[in-house]
Amino acid sequence: QDAGNHTLLSEFILSGLSSRPELQHLLFFTICFIYSMTLIGNLLICMATAHPTLHTPMYFFLRVLSFLDISTASVVVPKMLVNTLSEDRSISYLGCVTQLYCVVFLASTEWYLLAAMAYDRYVAVCRPLRYPAVMSTRACLSMVLLSCCSGQVVSVVQTAWVFTLSFCGPRRINYFFCDIPPLVLLSCADTSRYERQLISATVLVIFTPFCLILLSYSCIISSILRISSAESRHKAFSTCSSHLTVVTLYCASGTLIYLQPKSSNAQEAKKVLALIYTTVIPTLNPLIYSLRNKEVKEVLIRGMAVLMKK
Repeated sequence: QDAGNHTLLSEFILSGLSSRPELQHLLFFTICFIYSMTLIGNLLICMATAHPTLHTPMYFFLRVLSFLDISTASVVVPKMLVNTLSEDRSISYLGCVTQLYCVVFLASTEWYLLAAMAYDRYVAVCRPLRYPAVMSTRACLSMVLLSCCSGQVVSVVQTAWVFTLSFCGPRRINYFFCDIPPLVLLSCADTSRYERQLISATVLVIFTPFCLILLSYSCIISSILRISSAESRHKAFSTCSSHLTVVTLYCASGTLIYLQPKSSNAQEAKKVLALIYTTVIPTLNPLIYSLRNKEVKEVLIRGMAVLMKK
């Protein structure tokens, strides 16, 4: 029975952010605005950091981060917008597999990239004389490639595990996209083994990079405190606080979502956290990381001036 239902299942139904009809249009325009800001902000960062004057490891990593943010939002938001105004909220079985794979891949890759960015800042602040040799173009490309490969492994394993479960109950997913916790709730099989595996994966993907980031910034802050110039200390602390703000938001939301995958009581709260994780944070990243940066702002202003003259 279970195996048959699992085999014949051809689609799922996404419940969306809210089932209240009077909120659908407000949700549509709010999410549409946030998504537009995500695309505009991150595309501006991609273009600005491609400028010859900004060809440094830090801006290279920021460009990759912006690309990942655009991709994450684009995997989730367009389908969510369509479902908000449509009575048909179905997603095919293959579409659900693809969406889950992409979300896990992009999120995992971003975590490892954030760890690489923290290491870049550590070398820049604590080992400035060795910085050009340590953070060479080849080293930066290797870090990004390693982040992508690690994300790929995590995504393949997690997606394969989830979709080997038997879905013999209702096909309605109480979520706005295909994610691990709501899919685990639909399974009629014993998922205790998978839940333990997911906790291990969460530690590997979130806590391991988080600990490396904290270690890097502990060394950075220790070095900053030895700087005699108050202005230099303030600039260094500003850079650190920006990175740590993003990391804290990611860690808090990701941990609360994935450490208790079968907690049905917290499902509505998880929707909000997932919305922050996939939609709000990609909008904030350009503001936190780059648009406050004097060099990036100067490149953007010069670029806009050139466009206006044309």
